[in-house]
Amino acid sequence: MIAEIITIGDEILIGQIVDTNSAYIGTELNKIGVDVHQISSIRDDKQHILNALKEAQSRADIVIVTGGLGPTKDDITKHTFCEYFNDVLEMNNEVLIHVESLFDKYIKSPISEINKMQALMPSKVEVLFNEFGTAPGMWMKQDDTVFVSMPGVPFEMKAILSNHAIPKIQQRFNRPYIIHKTILTYGIGESRLAEMIEDWEDSLPEYVKLAYLPNLGRVRLRLTAKGANEKLLEDSIESAVKHLQPLIGSAIVGYDSDESLEKVIANLLSRNNFSLSVAESCTGGKIANAFMSMEGASRYFKGSIVPYATEMKTKILGVDSTIIQQYSSVSIQVAEAMALQSKKIFNSDFSIATTGNAGPTKGDSNAEIGTVCIAVATPKGVVSKEFVFSNHRKRTIGKATNKSLEMLQEQILEYLR
Repeated sequence: MIAEIITIGDEILIGQIVDTNSAYIGTELNKIGVDVHQISSIRDDKQHILNALKEAQSRADIVIVTGGLGPTKDDITKHTFCEYFNDVLEMNNEVLIHVESLFDKYIKSPISEINKMQALMPSKVEVLFNEFGTAPGMWMKQDDTVFVSMPGVPFEMKAILSNHAIPKIQQRFNRPYIIHKTILTYGIGESRLAEMIEDWEDSLPEYVKLAYLPNLGRVRLRLTAKGANEKLLEDSIESAVKHLQPLIGSAIVGYDSDESLEKVIANLLSRNNFSLSVAESCTGGKIANAFMSMEGASRYFKGSIVPYATEMKTKILGVDSTIIQQYSSVSIQVAEAMALQSKKIFNSDFSIATTGNAGPTKGDSNAEIGTVCIAVATPKGVVSKEFVFSNHRKRTIGKATNKSLEMLQEQILEYLR
């Protein structure tokens, strides 16, 4: 079963917003055995939309469209759909009642005529109600292709997709099974990893595909099996993973299709009632954000300090100034002191600290640009390493963040042994 995704909006094409909707829709469709073969972003233009719908219908069983469903004049999707499907707009009383209830409950003002227009719907559509907004989704069919249109506001789109569109797709279409298994690796580059597992990759069944997903020191190996026999697919994936482990076992730091390393660490901390704190200089809060962005972080995350300026390492974090004077602010000695002070201040079981020169200039340290020192304080002591990542600021910060997480996981597992 083939799907295409079309996002409508000039704001996407000019880079004013980033299209996160397509990634979410693609992920959710893949979970239920629907392959996305193409994603297109197009202007708020009638002829452009008509052309895109026609082209997508020639290739896909399901076409998912987001955007262009607001009450303003530049939102023309419903009118264009009427032309494409030879339909007319009519007032949908159920939608109107829903829109009026939202105004009454949250806006506390009379509904305007322009907002009532949200209840004008093509007469042939099945309405997909929008619990969180005024623009409903629409389910339409032409020949053998289903069209699903949803608003572009991400949280509204996600609710309509999950609560209405996905269940209808599952009910009305026969789909193959798609099984994913992702192996998260650290410490081996993509090309070297490919050499190490070349024979293993060649031995995979034809219905099992391997994808390499590198990202700043991490490489995820994603296995995907697709077919009609779910048990065969699951057994094949597990067998492949079993034969992979002896080849790169030391580089494997986690599994699962949806779990990042920070999620793996969060689970480790929560299961063992461990707490974490962070002191970040060159990474500027990136590590803390990795944990704070996940639900339930308060169970294990104590807090963070970002002493970016050298003097703040002493004034706020309490690092002995003589250590900085002797070794410079970018040194494993200062990183260790930062980690130990953070652990003490927050009374945490583990603490990470980073200090470095991300560039483009050296700042007040003579360390080469790209140099980062990372320390992890544990209940047993503190470990540290110095790295030279790159001469690109953003890349250095990203690699330092990822390496910090890798070192933290190593130390947690070492403590648990």
